[in-house]
Amino acid sequence: MNQIEVISKTYDTRDRAILEMLEGYNVEHIRVSDVYYIDCIEGKSKNIERLFYDALTQEIATPTLIKGRWVVETRYKDAVSDPAAESIKRALADCGLPATRVRTARRYYIKTPIGSHELDKMEAICQLLANEVVEEYFFGFEHLNTSLPSATHHPSRNTIREIDLLNAPDEELERLSREGLWALSLDEMLSIQSYFKQQGRNPTDAELETFAQTWSEHCKHKTFNSAVEFSNNGKKEYFDNLFQETIVAATRAIAEKKDWLVSVFEDNAGIITFNEKYHVAFKVETHNHPSALDPYGGASTGIGGVIRDILGAGLGAQPIFNTDIFCLAPGDSQNIPHNVLHPQRVFRGVVSGIRDYGNRMGIPTVNGAIVYHRDYLGAPLVYCGTGGLLPKGMEKKQVQEGDMIIVVGGKTGRDGIHGATFSSETLQSDSSGSVVQIGNPIEEKKVMDALLTARDQRLYNAITDCGAGGLSSAIGEMGAHTGAEVALEKVPLKHGGLHPWEIWISESQERMVIAAPSKNISALQAIFAREDVTAAVIGTFTATGKLVVRFRGRLLVNVEMNFLHNGLPKTQKVAQWSTPHQHEPNIAEQPNYTAALMRILAHPSVASKEVVIRKYDHEVQGNTIGKPLVGVENDGPSDAAVIRPECGERALVIANGINPRYGFINSYWMAAAAIDEALRNVVASGGELHRTALLDNFCWPSTANEEKLGSLVMAAQACHDMAIGFETPFISGKDSLYNEFTSEEHTLAIPDTLLISAVSVINSDQVISMYLKRSGTSLYILGNTYNELGGSYFYALHDIIGKNVPKVRVATAKSNMESLIKAMRSNIVLSCHDCSEGGIAVAAAEMAFTGAVGLRIDANAIPTHASHNYQILFSESHSRFLIEVDKKNERDLERLTSATKIGETIPEPRFEIFGNNRSLIAASLTELKERWKRAIQW
Repeated sequence: MNQIEVISKTYDTRDRAILEMLEGYNVEHIRVSDVYYIDCIEGKSKNIERLFYDALTQEIATPTLIKGRWVVETRYKDAVSDPAAESIKRALADCGLPATRVRTARRYYIKTPIGSHELDKMEAICQLLANEVVEEYFFGFEHLNTSLPSATHHPSRNTIREIDLLNAPDEELERLSREGLWALSLDEMLSIQSYFKQQGRNPTDAELETFAQTWSEHCKHKTFNSAVEFSNNGKKEYFDNLFQETIVAATRAIAEKKDWLVSVFEDNAGIITFNEKYHVAFKVETHNHPSALDPYGGASTGIGGVIRDILGAGLGAQPIFNTDIFCLAPGDSQNIPHNVLHPQRVFRGVVSGIRDYGNRMGIPTVNGAIVYHRDYLGAPLVYCGTGGLLPKGMEKKQVQEGDMIIVVGGKTGRDGIHGATFSSETLQSDSSGSVVQIGNPIEEKKVMDALLTARDQRLYNAITDCGAGGLSSAIGEMGAHTGAEVALEKVPLKHGGLHPWEIWISESQERMVIAAPSKNISALQAIFAREDVTAAVIGTFTATGKLVVRFRGRLLVNVEMNFLHNGLPKTQKVAQWSTPHQHEPNIAEQPNYTAALMRILAHPSVASKEVVIRKYDHEVQGNTIGKPLVGVENDGPSDAAVIRPECGERALVIANGINPRYGFINSYWMAAAAIDEALRNVVASGGELHRTALLDNFCWPSTANEEKLGSLVMAAQACHDMAIGFETPFISGKDSLYNEFTSEEHTLAIPDTLLISAVSVINSDQVISMYLKRSGTSLYILGNTYNELGGSYFYALHDIIGKNVPKVRVATAKSNMESLIKAMRSNIVLSCHDCSEGGIAVAAAEMAFTGAVGLRIDANAIPTHASHNYQILFSESHSRFLIEVDKKNERDLERLTSATKIGETIPEPRFEIFGNNRSLIAASLTELKERWKRAIQW
């Protein structure tokens, strides 16, 4: 094979980033290069080198680099998807230089005093540079002990195994489920056994895999749809279906008042009306387990998957924004268990994965958050969201009998095998990398462009994404009310050697399934061919009510749709919850709280996220009118993002709420807090409360634990109560349970975590920003402050949880929000910021240093039910807003709201809070901002 190695002419940012990553490993200097292995160029390799580098900044690497250095090469394992290699093959073919095989790699030239005999020390460095789930590495001192393997021949396989299930005892059924990675309970296995006894035959491997994917927690949400007997401090409650009786019930209760609801909990995404021409589809997903194994691949395929959810909403919505929220362990975590990636590695990977996929798709990433807590060490959380525009009249889809089944997009390989069932159990120390997918955003961009063209020509009747469970779930769900017949050998493959059942359940990325009349096939295939996208007809939707799959004429799957989708045994669960024995501390008053404020501002969950946000293109498409970073220097923390698609009069406010720290005290109030925070962010940015929809994403530890299931029940109850109280319906959601890492030595469970996302429709001229606008204005607060520091960042400074968790007084909160909106519509509000993490002191400081405007606050003027200064300054009571108005508009604000004046802006660049004739906090804006901008460097 021809080898081309390209390196930067100078020591560049990538070299520096890798050197920083290896801090502490005795590395003095490093250079990084890209290597391309290309087969069968017919002696023209010299002519193609120029295609692989920019002569202004790059050059072909020379052998002199290896002198006195260790050389490490990392590359994808054989049969793992390599998107860059596929792009190179296409580019070479376009140039008339067909290549039969391309492999890419990365090479590191490392200067270090580590001796040539100290292989264990270099192994440790290699394990940081390569992700062994999907990559392999080779290394040597002044040489590289590797050669690219010859092309691997994967013989095609036609093996269809029959599983001896009919006479299997309970122990054997449990063993089969465990070893098959099916995540099916004994009752579920018994139900499947009974079904096949009625059929008078044993199932095939593919049939059992189909049931495992379809019945997985990931796809069926078995816990949320179960019957639950709940004991709350001894008081019994009963739910026949937890999800239907909490979240769905709340939306139904208020749906009649919301004529803008279009599709709720039905389609791939929630859909609401936007304007006279368009609806908006919005969905948020999680990709937690894959991100724990391969942070880059897990996050990138997470955002890729939720983009496909939007493309599969209705007849296909056009993505217009992305969101991302991460819950991670701190970067300075110590004593990392074996087989757990270091938090720094996870951070870099998930940020880069979201960046590369969203940016390359041309979709702005506009809203997000990062939460840090030690308990995310074993199971980091990665939430990915996407919103899109759907033309009115295209919100309904319906498979018709006789429609052809067409799979479009990427080819199918052995990546993502058992992804759905893998996500339905706790993460094990020996979890397989076969569940990890490799994303290819360029392929998905081409798929998107082709799909939207075909949509506008009404060439298909239904569409869905090929996500968890692969073709088995996509075709099974689309044909649930009809039937389907599939010729599996027609599925385009990345490589040979796949068993039929692997083709059927593979979760290879960038694939969609569409149902189209046979008369439209030629037109469809022509559209996809123009974008160089595969579109293969693999079957037909029938009226048989059966799912029938054949592989080269042999029967692989033959099951009734009704049993597949409705035969899952209903589970009966027991949940309980008791108030934890937390104590409320009595902290002595301090003469000054400046140091405490500085420390909270520097907490990684509170501090600036600019280093992350700047990696994302939030301006692409040109519609972002409410930026994620705002202020005089465009580096302050916006409450929400605002998107104005189509340059029309209407805009979307996108926000979120999340604070898992409250869950250590009470998950009901943790969930209520997330909803209140999301709504505060919407309202503070000018959003309309009565046009706001919510999305829920529950991430929990193992709910096999009755207490953890009890906390889940309480959070669901809070969602019900808050949605009804605020009259904000839920339109979509997702749960990810069993977020734990287990090994022989450790069980690392995440905190109970609920993310609430919110979207509101407003007029584009109603946007409000959070930073102070000028000196000589007045600062007001709307909402009361209580002694509610339980789970606060002030208590975190003292390693305390506390018990006085912030509560949402929903009637008062709703009234205050509605009155604030009236004041905003009267054009008297200059700026507005919600009080969140760190309380009034942090919120006011952020307004001041973002606007570069001094501020003086009288703590005695703050309406409060607290008695100590630290409670007034740092309580995280909900439903509070800081509001800036001109002095001439004070009476109007007081007439429209119950806000109270607490301070004034001043010309001096200082931040001061005083009370009882003494200074409580005093600092320059520069000092505050420098502490807050101690952005994460890892």
